[in-house]
Amino acid sequence: MLLIDRATVHEVYPVESALPVMAEAMRRYSSGQVELPLRTILRPEKDTGLLGTMPGFVAGDDLAGYGLKAMVLKPENPARGLDLHIGVVMVFDPETGAPLALMDAGAVTAVRTAAVSAVATDALARPDAGDLALLGSGVQARSHLEAMRLVRPLRRVRVWSRTGENAESFRTWAAADLGIEVETCATPAQALAGADLVCTTTATKEPIVQAADLSPGVHLNAVGASFVDHRELSSEAVAKASFFVDSRESARAESGDLLGPLTEGLVGPDHIQAELGEVLLGKHPGRREPAEITVFKSLGLGVQDVMSGFAIAQEAAARGLGRTFRLD
Repeated sequence: MLLIDRATVHEVYPVESALPVMAEAMRRYSSGQVELPLRTILRPEKDTGLLGTMPGFVAGDDLAGYGLKAMVLKPENPARGLDLHIGVVMVFDPETGAPLALMDAGAVTAVRTAAVSAVATDALARPDAGDLALLGSGVQARSHLEAMRLVRPLRRVRVWSRTGENAESFRTWAAADLGIEVETCATPAQALAGADLVCTTTATKEPIVQAADLSPGVHLNAVGASFVDHRELSSEAVAKASFFVDSRESARAESGDLLGPLTEGLVGPDHIQAELGEVLLGKHPGRREPAEITVFKSLGLGVQDVMSGFAIAQEAAARGLGRTFRLD
């Protein structure tokens, strides 16, 4: 079995390499080539954290087989200087079933999530979109800025964070590492004003995006609210938008952003326009007009981790990277 650390994941699997893999993952999911149970969330009463597990099987000629992701969320970790999410992705040899590779899940998640958002942006955003608003300034905000610049020419970038110090740190990083000038904003509304491309990457439980703040023609990637009790978008914002998802099943079971307006009666069960994979397969046209507001609700799917895991394992082995560990 190959052990692959965080630095190696980023070295062999940059966002630009993940884009075609994630597009294919979404196509395979929506064409029935993937077996995925809903993720299991364990929330012990005697602990502040949770354990999430996401197993899956992917069919296909390449990057196919069994795999899983297991991650622990610890709210205290950021104060310790650690990631909020800690875990591993494992993939298994398609021929023998033996463990093939074990790798850092935080790095995989950062790259694959941003890559899927970039695929959605390329499919759903207006061709001239380039005024980007980022709500949140953490790992996902950074990977999303890297991803957005690959699919749209960015002419302006703004960031909002609950902590001004974090927003300033993001601005400094973007200038030093990417050569991108970022404006810091005091409120979400200020960041969203006039934006035609938005990525929300926060862990908030209360909506921070209001319908009135969304400009005509904007495309929004809603990434941060991954649980039923978390919401980044107000019910009115969801009702105002054409709503696309990575998985209908997951969104209807796990998305607070969708379940809120459903419960309130502002939208019906058919508010989901399509899965991203259906748009990529040509089964749905996606955006229909320039002024349409589109939202891609990303919950994250095991197929993204499994196919990323196989891609990372193949590239690491080809470059002679990682450490080999024998179980026997």
